[in-house]
Amino acid sequence: QVQVVESGGGLVQAGGSLRLSCAASGSIYSINTMGWFRQDPGKQRELVALITSGGGTNYGSSVKGRFTISRDNAKNTMYLQMTSLKPEDTAVYYCNVKGMKGTIFNRSPVDCWGKGTPVTVSL
Repeated sequence: QVQVVESGGGLVQAGGSLRLSCAASGSIYSINTMGWFRQDPGKQRELVALITSGGGTNYGSSVKGRFTISRDNAKNTMYLQMTSLKPEDTAVYYCNVKGMKGTIFNRSPVDCWGKGTPVTVSL
């Protein structure tokens, strides 16, 4: 089993900053992509940012220029540096990890989600 745990969410005023972390652990062989998604009640989950094992990134249009995604491959950890936060950024932020689990001799695809960390941006 692969575990994904988010941290760093909280309450911040508009214009402020937060840094989210996502740590993957367990029977990980390799991680291909790690991504941040967010969701408000009654709405679809949307992509915030995605990063590949090679460092390539992709951002949702609403966060480009404000959020920065990064990863530490040695720690199997991903970060989301959020700046210039807006009330519209309020949501539960989820970490997603895609890669391979197991060992070099017995591995299989893995697609895991964390429980989410809430972010609230006040006026």
